[in-house]
Amino acid sequence: MNEEKVPMIYAAICGVMEDVGAVGKGDYNKSQGFKYRGIDAVMNALNPAMIKHKIFCTPEVLEQSREERTTKGGSALIYSVCRMRYRFFTTDGSYVDAVVVGEGMDSGDKATNKAMAVAFKYACFQTFCIPTENLMDDPDKETPEESTRKKETSEEKKQNNGDLEMEKLFKELENELIRTGYGKSSIIKTYKVDSLHDMSKLQLKDAIGRLKKCTDKKVSNEA
Repeated sequence: MNEEKVPMIYAAICGVMEDVGAVGKGDYNKSQGFKYRGIDAVMNALNPAMIKHKIFCTPEVLEQSREERTTKGGSALIYSVCRMRYRFFTTDGSYVDAVVVGEGMDSGDKATNKAMAVAFKYACFQTFCIPTENLMDDPDKETPEESTRKKETSEEKKQNNGDLEMEKLFKELENELIRTGYGKSSIIKTYKVDSLHDMSKLQLKDAIGRLKKCTDKKVSNEA
């Protein structure tokens, strides 16, 4: 009796997931002032693991739409949306598909290139479950209010430190960090402050709210 052979692609993808480490936000958008993960960082992290586990990928544009828009300055801007299929193969011919949508804008001829790069980046992130460095790294975190917030003056910090509500928030944050097992450095890095006591009330409330959605720290049970 012949047993059905399991496609090798499943084990190969699991092998890549085991080998690939976190990819942090190492690139900076100067025009809008935010950090992001570039496609180069993702490909550099994946390439050695994909070679080791013998996986390659082929792209296919399923749908594309292009639209010409005008900037505030009156310049032409091309907006491109691509629906892409990325097929990840291994040596026995087995494969898995990842269908994603990418959007890109450019004043020249690179709008489609940008759309495909974004689509491939997220296809890789979600297919291989690539971990990220920040504690609460999520697209919802990036808001104009937080990203452009000015630093508090010394007088404002002094007032906050003596405020009973601030003390309560600091205590609640510390309790949530202990419960979830996250370190203070994760919060400091996420909110780009020198210490927890440099955080504003809004930042403290936001961090506490996000931590409350996290599960308790895993505790090993030894027999």
